[in-house]
Amino acid sequence: MTAVIFGIVVLLTAVFAFLNGFRDVSTSVALAVRTRALTPSVAVLLAACFNFLGAMISATAVVAVSHTWIHLPDGESGLSILVSSLASASAWGLLMWWRGIPASSTHALVGGLAGAGLASLAVGGAGVGSVDHSLLVQVILPLVLSPAVAYIGAYLLVFPTTWAARYAQPSVINQRFRRSQAIAAGAVAFGHGMQDGQRVGAVLLLALVAAGYADGESIPLWVALVSALMITAGTLFGGWRISHTIGYKMTRVDPLRGSVAQTLSGVMLFLGAIALQWPLSTTHTVTAAALGAGENQHFSVTNRKLVMQILALWVLTPAAAAAGAFVLALAMSPLAG
Repeated sequence: MTAVIFGIVVLLTAVFAFLNGFRDVSTSVALAVRTRALTPSVAVLLAACFNFLGAMISATAVVAVSHTWIHLPDGESGLSILVSSLASASAWGLLMWWRGIPASSTHALVGGLAGAGLASLAVGGAGVGSVDHSLLVQVILPLVLSPAVAYIGAYLLVFPTTWAARYAQPSVINQRFRRSQAIAAGAVAFGHGMQDGQRVGAVLLLALVAAGYADGESIPLWVALVSALMITAGTLFGGWRISHTIGYKMTRVDPLRGSVAQTLSGVMLFLGAIALQWPLSTTHTVTAAALGAGENQHFSVTNRKLVMQILALWVLTPAAAAAGAFVLALAMSPLAG
């Protein structure tokens, strides 16, 4: 039974990674497409290439992430927790995509792990170790800090950027910032691959350890390839519902403000993945930066009702995923022994 549940975990992890790329390609390139810095087809190919590179490079940090992230029970109990959390997080992600809401896959996954761990404890099994720390570091703090930093930073950076371009003709400004925005879109996609590739790889490595197939001290090549290839495959299929929300319905940005938002987002994702080793949600970072840059204009372009709805669903995401995983884990408890 362990081998069967492990196979289900691998399958669900691949689905989760695919949906991650499918949903987040919109986040990476929405502004570049909105300002016509890139065509949709070129934007998707660019995002796919840099997502793959970022995810492959992130494999070097997977072992460290798996050690500091959570601790699963051994055997079928730990694998069942992963099944429940991955299924719940994937289902919630699909629902958010269908509604065109940019929501964090990472927050859904950590919430799912917490809910499944509670269910395991409720039936007398072992829970998920360090999940309270993961909720604090990977959900609560990023939920509060990263959107705030992205919003305020993008809003403030518009001032020196517009001042520096004050004597240039509008057509020249748009042309130059479309070029820089194309580069920034690639940087965001690369940062997204690094951030989310780490988590997908860590899930697979935790599954290998729980099943007794690895000691967790090194990452098999196939784990890195599955993470990178599935995120890339999802990117190539590209779900544009969220792109329409960020680029058209939530706020409106010109090439200058789009470049500011994406450049700041790329820098934050790099710092989070490399320097700080802090998990940042690409979705939250880009959405907040776009909103901040879009707000710094002489006329109102923000759909405040939609923004409040997005914020409410950001808060609801980990709780909803936890509830779904809790129910699924209870249903699977007979299999976990």
